[in-house]
Amino acid sequence: TTFGRRILIQNINVIISFMRILGIDPGIGRTGWAVVESEKGKLKALSYGCLETEPNSEITKRLLKISLYIESLIKSHKPDVLAIEELFFITNSKTAFIVGQARGVILLGAAKNNVPVAIYTPLQVKMAVTGYGRADKNQIGQMVKVILKLEKIPKMDDTSDALAVALAHAFTAKFKSKTNVK
Repeated sequence: TTFGRRILIQNINVIISFMRILGIDPGIGRTGWAVVESEKGKLKALSYGCLETEPNSEITKRLLKISLYIESLIKSHKPDVLAIEELFFITNSKTAFIVGQARGVILLGAAKNNVPVAIYTPLQVKMAVTGYGRADKNQIGQMVKVILKLEKIPKMDDTSDALAVALAHAFTAKFKSKTNVK
């Protein structure tokens, strides 16, 4: 019916006009996180930070700490989506393996809490936030500060990166909704 279609269209517009994103920059030593809200085209950083694990702790304890922390963020902020950066390592396969384990417990936390996941490469994040695929950490931090109207660039690069991942998802979701791209 026409009435039913109109309600569906209104519901879709509400979903598109409001989104809470949990952005994650995964790591075993430091995991950056950010909760960003996108409402009617306006972006706001609700909360952000960096979880650090003890370098001398057993890997299982570090992974547990990351898992519990991510799940607590999900429960307290109730994100509509978890956006996470894809791993990109060229030289150190041992580091890639360990970070991959951290990323795995983060993805598991999202799955356990029925939170959809969006994955972005570093290039996609840089392009979305700065318009330049080879942007450095400072350029990313500056753009995050400007876009989210922060007083200063977050202290930790991991935090800036998590904010950038959340922004990349906000921009990508907005683009996809306007162009009907799947």
